[in-house]
Amino acid sequence: MGYGEQAQIINEVCYPWLLSMWVKTPILRDSEILLSSACLPIVDPKVFRELSKDRVTLLVCPEKEGATYYGKIASIVRSSKPRKIVVVTIDGSPHCFILHASVNETEYILGEKLEREHYVLMGGKLKRISPDAVRIARYLGLVDETISRDPSIIDSLSKLSEEYKMARKLYKDG
Repeated sequence: MGYGEQAQIINEVCYPWLLSMWVKTPILRDSEILLSSACLPIVDPKVFRELSKDRVTLLVCPEKEGATYYGKIASIVRSSKPRKIVVVTIDGSPHCFILHASVNETEYILGEKLEREHYVLMGGKLKRISPDAVRIARYLGLVDETISRDPSIIDSLSKLSEEYKMARKLYKDG
């Protein structure tokens, strides 16, 4: 299937894309929805299969689809009343972050409690993150204050980020 297709076939199972899903599709009503970054089934098929089990799975690629998730997710929640939304992305992806923020924003837009879980694949391991971690990540001033209070967090970053390693090398040598 090509870039603009409506679904992706992974191990003989067809997974639809979030933006191609009708917000009132009966399978969404009272369901658990997994919003998964589209690359996760390729990066870690085992984690993807585990999280997809017994959930309506919708693939998302913020890099190619733009930031239209806010309204779409809110419309699904308002129209289909899912029991829970689970989000899983690749940690460190500048594109994937918006999917987590979109789910938090859905709760804000609708003014109603939304049961949700956030996960990232971090260094080959699945890590659950809090909705507050997503909120804080939007505020770079607070992130900077956290780094100032605990500079050792940069050591963790240097183990995970190739971009950081390159930047460090460029600025150290320059």
